[in-house]
Amino acid sequence: MSLSDADLDRFARHIVLKEIGGAGQVRLRNATVAMIGAGGIGSPALQYLAAAGIGTIVVIDDDRVDLSNLQRQTIFDMTDIGTAKVVAAGRAVARRDPGIRIVAHRERIGAANAARLLANADVILDGADNFATRLAVADAALALRIPLVAASVAQFDGQLGVFRGWEDGQPCYRCLVGDDPQRDAASCAEAGVMGAMAGMMGSLAAIEVIRAIVPFGQDSAGKVLIADGLALRFRTLSLPRDPGCRHHHAV
Repeated sequence: MSLSDADLDRFARHIVLKEIGGAGQVRLRNATVAMIGAGGIGSPALQYLAAAGIGTIVVIDDDRVDLSNLQRQTIFDMTDIGTAKVVAAGRAVARRDPGIRIVAHRERIGAANAARLLANADVILDGADNFATRLAVADAALALRIPLVAASVAQFDGQLGVFRGWEDGQPCYRCLVGDDPQRDAASCAEAGVMGAMAGMMGSLAAIEVIRAIVPFGQDSAGKVLIADGLALRFRTLSLPRDPGCRHHHAV
């Protein structure tokens, strides 16, 4: 696959980056990214992944657009209220670049269907709003050997990690969070979330998805970035593999 004249114009600012270039842009055009959740994290991620020219984006979300979403879910507007998020998200991408293929799955991903929904992805971006979904996605990503970019936000705090747990010495998502599915009790509705924090974490997640397709800079697998919006402080931790993690006992 080669780039058209329009592509050369559209992606000129990427192509002049020596780390990406024309060859990297072709890789992005040929890539498939699976996005879990078209919400606060998914909105900016979808905008930047579409802008970057990802060829196929699989969007998995079972929800409809609600007025309370507009505080942080920036791909939607008043005209989308009541519409399935995957449909409205697809429209938003088509307005930016009609050449991008959107595969919309209006269903909740879980252990039973994760392998089917994720099988063709080159990278998975998890912006789910609950912990049970995150565990199901992470387990499937590990089993399928697909890089996982996991981003979350709560109140003024953000977290971003990149996981390739099947590689020698690399941690998986469960090495970070353990097994307890009850740990994520407070929802956004109960606890609140600073909308722009979701925007920032989703944008950072898009960078990591692009890095997974066109490697640049330092490899971020096994690192976790923690953002504190109250103190304007960022920390990046290297996460060791947990010798007690059930996945790595099994591997």
